Amino acid sequence: MARYPLHNLEAVCTFGYTGASPALMGACAERNISLTFMTRTGRFLARVIGESRGNVVLRKEQYRISDNEAKSALVARNFILGKLYNSKWILERAARDHSLRLDVTRIKQITASLSETMKLVRDVEDLDILRGLEGAAAVQYYSVFDDLILQQKDDFFFHGRNKRPPLDKVNALLSFVYTLLSNDVKAALESVGIDAYVGFLHRDRPGRASLALDVMEELRGVFADRFVLSMINKRLIQSKGFYKKENGAVIMDEETRRQVLKAWQERKQEKIMHPYLNEKISWGLVPYAQALLLARYIRGDLDEYPPFMWK
Repeated sequence: MARYPLHNLEAVCTFGYTGASPALMGACAERNISLTFMTRTGRFLARVIGESRGNVVLRKEQYRISDNEAKSALVARNFILGKLYNSKWILERAARDHSLRLDVTRIKQITASLSETMKLVRDVEDLDILRGLEGAAAVQYYSVFDDLILQQKDDFFFHGRNKRPPLDKVNALLSFVYTLLSNDVKAALESVGIDAYVGFLHRDRPGRASLALDVMEELRGVFADRFVLSMINKRLIQSKGFYKKENGAVIMDEETRRQVLKAWQERKQEKIMHPYLNEKISWGLVPYAQALLLARYIRGDLDEYPPFMWK
């Protein structure tokens, strides 16, 4: 159908029962192009990558920090600090831009509560306490997420986060986009020589990219959630692009999945000013910038890991 030079590709994502020849796998591995296989619904199956690169000293220090829960908490709290800051900013911006359509008083109460939680998170040195604070804040944030859906309200609604399987169209979109973001973050961590499977907030579990989930926390709202809201509110997708299976799972059809992937790649090309580096980069490079900053922290070049705080 088409031919593309490999040097133009950063990663290949395939959905459904699509195969790949050993020659293609080898060519991608040689050029550090990740090849990811997913089911038609967006569930991760496998990932083919080249040899592990990076500094072994960096990875050994990462493992030492991960094995020490007190040290892990010092890193993990900054992931959550970034997440809360970005969640607060999303709500504040929505209240400012759509004050006539939203319950501004309720949203301000939640943003004030998030601000107080951020103060507590800043001094937390225990992972269980940190998870408790993050969980309570997430409940507050999601309690008004449905209000941010301003168009197609009859078809797109959010009454709480559900997954495996997603039971409504908004959760189907969120799960799919979170998978895309997770793959981008994993690739970014591996590119700087960090082990994406050894985390600080999310502890070790076979087959789970715990560190990718850690770094994702600060990017979920500002990158993925805003993207999903934009797709719905700008009517870039419609209800007819979803169908329900016998078990209640809501799934996107092929055309809708293509539309989301196309819009996702376009969003990744948009330029922003990185709040810490103070340099103009594309959205798609944000996971790589954060991976580099995390590597610098692990090496001891930075006193703290600087989370991505966007505004």
